[in-house]
Amino acid sequence: MRIVIADDQPQVRSAVRLLLEALPDISIVGEARDMGEAVALLCQEQPDVLLLDWELPMIGGPDELSALRRCAPGLMVLALSSRSEARRQALDAGVEGFVSKGDPPESLLTALAEAAAR
Repeated sequence: MRIVIADDQPQVRSAVRLLLEALPDISIVGEARDMGEAVALLCQEQPDVLLLDWELPMIGGPDELSALRRCAPGLMVLALSSRSEARRQALDAGVEGFVSKGDPPESLLTALAEAAAR
């Protein structure tokens, strides 16, 4: 599974990378600190999964998610947020999964496993 991490907080990106790099069959192909970098990475790397900080500027709901998927067909988007109340908004916008940043790391691993099973 090829993954791009998009989060404006370097410590979050580092923690997610550290967690995921220890797993077999997972490759972090890029990190983005904003949506512009995320789009460029998606177009260049064609990852399977985008771990997307739901609070990144320029989140435009379904229209923006559609644009991301046009750049990387088959892309699965998992939203990450420190606000658990953002879950409904993210799922309604069309992400495949949602993980609260306050959840244990196993929650992210579970969400990735569920995404891979689709």
